[in-house]
Amino acid sequence: MAHKAHSLAGKTALITGSTSGIGLGIAKKLAAQGCNIMLNGFGDYESVLEAITAMDVQVDYHGADMGQPNEIENLMNATANRFGRCDILVNNAGIQHVAPVETFPTERWNAVIAINLSSAFHTSRLALPAMQAANWGRIINIASVHGLVGSAQKSAYVAAKHGIVGLTKVTALENATSGVTCNAICPGWVLTPLVQQQVDARATQMGVSNEESKRSLLAEKEPSLQFTTPEELGDLAVFLCGPASNNIRGVAWQMDGGWSAQ
Repeated sequence: MAHKAHSLAGKTALITGSTSGIGLGIAKKLAAQGCNIMLNGFGDYESVLEAITAMDVQVDYHGADMGQPNEIENLMNATANRFGRCDILVNNAGIQHVAPVETFPTERWNAVIAINLSSAFHTSRLALPAMQAANWGRIINIASVHGLVGSAQKSAYVAAKHGIVGLTKVTALENATSGVTCNAICPGWVLTPLVQQQVDARATQMGVSNEESKRSLLAEKEPSLQFTTPEELGDLAVFLCGPASNNIRGVAWQMDGGWSAQ
Protein backbone atom coordinates (compact mmCIF):
# COMPACT_ATOMS: atom_id res chain seq x y z
CA MET A 1 0.00 0.00 0.00
CA ALA A 2 1.23 3.50 -0.86
CA HIS A 3 0.70 4.88 2.64
CA LYS A 4 3.14 2.38 4.16
CA ALA A 5 5.97 4.69 3.04
CA HIS A 6 4.60 7.48 5.23
CA SER A 7 6.49 8.39 8.39
CA LEU A 8 3.48 7.48 10.58
CA ALA A 9 3.16 3.92 9.23
CA GLY A 10 3.12 1.43 12.07
CA LYS A 11 2.65 4.07 14.77
CA THR A 12 -0.31 3.76 17.13
CA ALA A 13 -2.78 6.58 17.74
CA LEU A 14 -5.29 6.64 20.57
CA ILE A 15 -8.08 9.16 20.02
CA THR A 16 -10.54 9.65 22.88
CA GLY A 17 -14.16 10.38 21.93
CA SER A 18 -13.57 9.04 18.42
CA THR A 19 -16.82 7.30 17.50
CA SER A 20 -18.19 10.47 15.84
CA GLY A 21 -17.49 14.13 15.09
CA ILE A 22 -14.02 15.63 15.48
CA GLY A 23 -12.46 12.51 17.02
CA LEU A 24 -13.63 10.30 14.16
CA GLY A 25 -12.40 12.82 11.58
CA ILE A 26 -8.94 12.77 13.18
CA ALA A 27 -8.93 8.96 13.52
CA LYS A 28 -9.65 8.54 9.80
CA LYS A 29 -6.92 10.98 8.75
CA LEU A 30 -4.33 9.26 10.97
CA ALA A 31 -5.42 5.84 9.69
CA ALA A 32 -4.94 7.11 6.12
CA GLN A 33 -1.30 7.79 7.09
CA GLY A 34 -0.83 4.18 8.18
CA CYS A 35 -1.43 4.58 11.94
CA ASN A 36 -2.96 1.79 13.95
CA ILE A 37 -5.96 3.22 15.79
CA MET A 38 -7.44 2.74 19.25
CA LEU A 39 -10.97 4.12 19.23
CA ASN A 40 -12.87 5.23 22.30
CA GLY A 41 -16.30 6.73 22.86
CA PHE A 42 -19.97 6.05 23.29
CA GLY A 43 -22.55 5.19 20.66
CA ASP A 44 -22.22 3.03 17.55
CA TYR A 45 -18.61 1.96 17.22
CA GLU A 46 -19.12 -1.18 15.10
CA SER A 47 -19.51 0.73 11.82
CA VAL A 48 -16.53 2.96 12.71
CA LEU A 49 -14.39 -0.13 13.40
CA GLU A 50 -15.35 -1.53 10.00
CA ALA A 51 -14.65 1.73 8.16
CA ILE A 52 -11.16 2.09 9.66
CA THR A 53 -10.30 -1.62 9.28
CA ALA A 54 -11.04 -1.16 5.57
CA MET A 55 -8.20 1.42 5.49
CA ASP A 56 -5.68 -1.43 5.87
CA VAL A 57 -4.57 -0.62 9.43
CA GLN A 58 -5.09 -2.40 12.73
CA VAL A 59 -7.88 -0.98 14.84
CA ASP A 60 -9.37 -1.69 18.25
CA TYR A 61 -12.02 -0.12 20.49
CA HIS A 62 -12.24 0.50 24.23
CA GLY A 63 -15.36 1.95 25.82
CA ALA A 64 -13.72 3.69 28.80
CA ASP A 65 -15.78 6.43 30.44
CA MET A 66 -13.30 9.33 30.32
CA GLY A 67 -14.72 10.73 33.55
CA GLN A 68 -13.40 7.72 35.49
CA PRO A 69 -9.62 7.56 36.19
CA ASN A 70 -9.66 3.77 36.71
CA GLU A 71 -11.35 3.25 33.32
CA ILE A 72 -8.79 5.57 31.70
CA GLU A 73 -6.05 3.39 33.18
CA ASN A 74 -7.74 0.32 31.67
CA LEU A 75 -7.86 2.07 28.29
CA MET A 76 -4.15 2.95 28.39
CA ASN A 77 -3.21 -0.60 29.43
CA ALA A 78 -5.39 -2.07 26.69
CA THR A 79 -3.70 0.16 24.10
CA ALA A 80 -0.22 -0.88 25.26
CA ASN A 81 -1.19 -4.56 25.36
CA ARG A 82 -2.72 -4.51 21.88
CA PHE A 83 -0.22 -2.29 20.04
CA GLY A 84 2.93 -2.07 22.16
CA ARG A 85 2.54 1.56 23.12
CA CYS A 86 0.65 4.75 22.37
CA ASP A 87 2.78 6.89 20.01
CA ILE A 88 0.15 9.53 19.29
CA LEU A 89 -2.38 10.58 21.93
CA VAL A 90 -5.29 12.76 20.86
CA ASN A 91 -7.33 14.01 23.83
CA ASN A 92 -10.66 14.86 22.25
CA ALA A 93 -13.41 13.55 24.57
CA GLY A 94 -15.68 16.33 25.76
CA ILE A 95 -19.14 17.25 27.01
CA GLN A 96 -20.95 20.55 27.37
CA HIS A 97 -23.45 22.06 29.79
CA VAL A 98 -24.86 25.57 29.53
CA ALA A 99 -26.07 27.61 32.53
CA PRO A 100 -25.18 30.79 34.45
CA VAL A 101 -22.54 30.35 37.17
CA GLU A 102 -25.01 30.85 40.05
CA THR A 103 -27.34 28.09 38.83
CA PHE A 104 -24.72 25.78 37.28
CA PRO A 105 -25.37 22.31 38.79
CA THR A 106 -22.36 21.16 40.83
CA GLU A 107 -22.49 17.64 39.42
CA ARG A 108 -22.46 18.99 35.84
CA TRP A 109 -19.44 21.20 36.68
CA ASN A 110 -17.62 18.16 38.09
CA ALA A 111 -18.47 16.04 35.03
CA VAL A 112 -17.33 18.69 32.52
CA ILE A 113 -14.03 19.23 34.37
CA ALA A 114 -13.48 15.46 34.70
CA ILE A 115 -14.11 14.61 31.04
CA ASN A 116 -12.82 17.76 29.32
CA LEU A 117 -9.74 18.42 31.47
CA SER A 118 -8.79 15.75 34.02
CA SER A 119 -9.04 12.93 31.44
CA ALA A 120 -6.26 14.58 29.37
CA PHE A 121 -4.04 14.70 32.46
CA HIS A 122 -4.64 11.01 33.16
CA THR A 123 -4.04 9.82 29.58
CA SER A 124 -0.93 12.03 29.30
CA ARG A 125 0.64 10.89 32.56
CA LEU A 126 0.13 7.26 31.53
CA ALA A 127 1.31 7.69 27.90
CA LEU A 128 4.40 9.83 28.58
CA PRO A 129 6.82 7.23 30.07
CA ALA A 130 6.78 5.04 26.93
CA MET A 131 6.99 8.11 24.64
CA GLN A 132 9.96 9.41 26.64
CA ALA A 133 11.68 6.01 26.55
CA ALA A 134 11.31 5.91 22.74
CA ASN A 135 12.22 9.61 22.43
CA TRP A 136 9.22 10.11 20.13
CA GLY A 137 5.63 10.98 20.84
CA ARG A 138 2.83 13.36 19.97
CA ILE A 139 0.19 14.59 22.38
CA ILE A 140 -2.52 16.64 20.70
CA ASN A 141 -5.13 18.17 22.99
CA ILE A 142 -8.35 19.24 21.33
CA ALA A 143 -9.07 22.46 23.18
CA SER A 144 -11.43 25.03 21.68
CA VAL A 145 -11.55 28.71 20.87
CA HIS A 146 -12.98 28.67 24.41
CA GLY A 147 -9.50 27.79 25.60
CA LEU A 148 -8.59 31.35 24.58
CA VAL A 149 -11.76 33.42 25.01
CA GLY A 150 -14.92 33.18 27.08
CA SER A 151 -18.63 32.94 26.28
CA ALA A 152 -21.48 33.49 28.70
CA GLN A 153 -23.20 30.44 30.23
CA LYS A 154 -20.25 28.11 29.56
CA SER A 155 -18.22 28.46 32.78
CA ALA A 156 -17.23 24.80 33.18
CA TYR A 157 -16.40 24.30 29.50
CA VAL A 158 -14.38 27.52 29.25
CA ALA A 159 -12.54 26.75 32.51
CA ALA A 160 -11.75 23.22 31.31
CA LYS A 161 -10.56 24.36 27.88
CA HIS A 162 -8.39 27.14 29.35
CA GLY A 163 -7.01 24.42 31.62
CA ILE A 164 -6.25 22.21 28.60
CA VAL A 165 -4.22 25.04 27.03
CA GLY A 166 -2.25 25.39 30.28
CA LEU A 167 -1.69 21.64 30.58
CA THR A 168 -0.49 21.62 26.95
CA LYS A 169 2.14 24.30 27.66
CA VAL A 170 3.48 22.55 30.76
CA THR A 171 3.62 19.13 29.07
CA ALA A 172 5.47 20.70 26.13
CA LEU A 173 7.97 22.47 28.40
CA GLU A 174 8.71 19.37 30.47
CA ASN A 175 9.55 17.46 27.27
CA ALA A 176 11.10 20.35 25.34
CA THR A 177 14.52 18.77 24.76
CA SER A 178 13.06 15.41 23.69
CA GLY A 179 11.30 14.00 20.64
CA VAL A 180 7.97 14.26 22.49
CA THR A 181 5.79 17.26 21.60
CA CYS A 182 2.50 18.49 22.98
CA ASN A 183 0.20 20.98 21.25
CA ALA A 184 -3.44 22.04 21.36
CA ILE A 185 -5.90 22.65 18.54
CA CYS A 186 -8.57 25.29 19.17
CA PRO A 187 -11.55 24.92 16.81
CA GLY A 188 -14.42 27.37 16.59
CA TRP A 189 -17.76 25.99 15.43
CA VAL A 190 -17.49 22.47 13.97
CA LEU A 191 -20.61 20.88 12.50
CA THR A 192 -20.57 17.75 14.68
CA PRO A 193 -23.77 15.83 15.57
CA LEU A 194 -23.74 17.79 18.87
CA VAL A 195 -23.67 21.19 17.13
CA GLN A 196 -26.24 20.07 14.53
CA GLN A 197 -28.65 19.52 17.45
CA GLN A 198 -28.07 23.16 18.51
CA VAL A 199 -28.68 24.29 14.93
CA ASP A 200 -31.94 22.29 14.75
CA ALA A 201 -33.16 23.66 18.09
CA ARG A 202 -32.32 27.19 17.00
CA ALA A 203 -34.16 26.76 13.68
CA THR A 204 -37.29 25.60 15.50
CA GLN A 205 -37.04 28.35 18.10
CA MET A 206 -36.55 31.11 15.50
CA GLY A 207 -38.89 29.59 12.93
CA VAL A 208 -36.23 29.66 10.20
CA SER A 209 -34.63 27.13 7.84
CA ASN A 210 -31.68 25.01 8.89
CA GLU A 211 -29.37 27.03 6.61
CA GLU A 212 -30.59 30.32 8.13
CA SER A 213 -30.08 28.88 11.60
CA LYS A 214 -26.49 27.88 10.76
CA ARG A 215 -25.73 31.31 9.38
CA SER A 216 -27.10 33.16 12.41
CA LEU A 217 -25.17 30.85 14.76
CA LEU A 218 -21.92 31.53 12.89
CA ALA A 219 -22.57 35.25 12.48
CA GLU A 220 -22.54 35.78 16.25
CA LYS A 221 -18.90 34.72 16.66
CA GLU A 222 -17.17 33.37 13.55
CA PRO A 223 -16.21 35.99 10.90
CA SER A 224 -15.61 33.40 8.14
CA LEU A 225 -19.28 32.34 8.39
CA GLN A 226 -18.20 28.76 7.81
CA PHE A 227 -17.80 25.73 10.01
CA THR A 228 -14.40 24.12 10.50
CA THR A 229 -14.67 20.47 9.39
CA PRO A 230 -13.48 17.33 11.21
CA GLU A 231 -11.43 16.61 8.05
CA GLU A 232 -9.57 19.94 8.35
CA LEU A 233 -8.87 19.24 12.02
CA GLY A 234 -7.62 15.77 11.04
CA ASP A 235 -5.24 17.25 8.47
CA LEU A 236 -3.83 19.63 11.10
CA ALA A 237 -3.37 16.72 13.52
CA VAL A 238 -1.46 14.79 10.81
CA PHE A 239 0.76 17.84 10.25
CA LEU A 240 1.46 18.14 13.99
CA CYS A 241 2.55 14.49 13.97
CA GLY A 242 4.91 14.96 11.04
CA PRO A 243 8.59 15.97 10.85
CA ALA A 244 7.82 19.60 9.91
CA SER A 245 6.33 20.09 13.39
CA ASN A 246 9.32 18.79 15.37
CA ASN A 247 9.83 22.23 16.91
CA ILE A 248 6.18 23.22 17.30
CA ARG A 249 5.78 22.91 21.06
CA GLY A 250 3.11 24.12 23.44
CA VAL A 251 1.03 26.04 20.90
CA ALA A 252 -2.73 26.62 20.98
CA TRP A 253 -3.50 26.59 17.26
CA GLN A 254 -6.73 28.32 16.30
CA MET A 255 -8.98 26.89 13.56
CA ASP A 256 -11.81 29.25 14.36
CA GLY A 257 -12.56 31.30 11.23
CA GLY A 258 -11.23 34.47 12.85
CA TRP A 259 -13.28 34.17 16.07
CA SER A 260 -10.33 34.86 18.40
CA ALA A 261 -8.78 37.50 16.08
CA GLN A 262 -11.58 39.95 16.92
